[in-house]
Amino acid sequence: MHEELHRHRLSLLRRKRWLRRLLRPLPRRANVRRYPVIKWFAERAGRLPFLWSFKRSSVVPALYFGSVLAFLPLYGVQFALAFAAALLLRANVTIMFGLQLITNPLTVGPIYYLTYKLGMWLMATTGMTGAVIGVGTRVNALFLGGTVAGLVTALLIDIAWQLVAWEARVFRARFERLKRANEERTRLP
Repeated sequence: MHEELHRHRLSLLRRKRWLRRLLRPLPRRANVRRYPVIKWFAERAGRLPFLWSFKRSSVVPALYFGSVLAFLPLYGVQFALAFAAALLLRANVTIMFGLQLITNPLTVGPIYYLTYKLGMWLMATTGMTGAVIGVGTRVNALFLGGTVAGLVTALLIDIAWQLVAWEARVFRARFERLKRANEERTRLP
């Protein structure tokens, strides 16, 4: 029983280290002044706890809006828009910024091409013919494809996050059960 508790503790520590390593490059309340876009708002951002909260009420808006924003053709102003949206939606800024890293100089071309193709396909299935399609429609296709791709991505991330949260609850419950059993065993004469 004691070995199982020890293994469980080590597993918990590994998970925490992995999460810290994953979140290290993203802005936190302590290092917010380092980021060029946010440093102008650092004092105010430090006083707003919802920007740093990982409660579901702060995470879900950040997840959905951040995913949609990441796939829209707004490369270059995404971080400023993400910060403004985090303030308006009372969303987690760390998740919002992390999602903006999906589109980077290496991935922006393929992502925009695929979202454009998705948007054109969606517009064609609704009855728009090739003769009607012009420049404005191509931009609309890019925005439509980006919005749909962002929402689908957010939904998949949300489902994965809920599964991980459920697994963490099960893990904590088992850990507490093992801890109680170990304490009871050590109390016996």
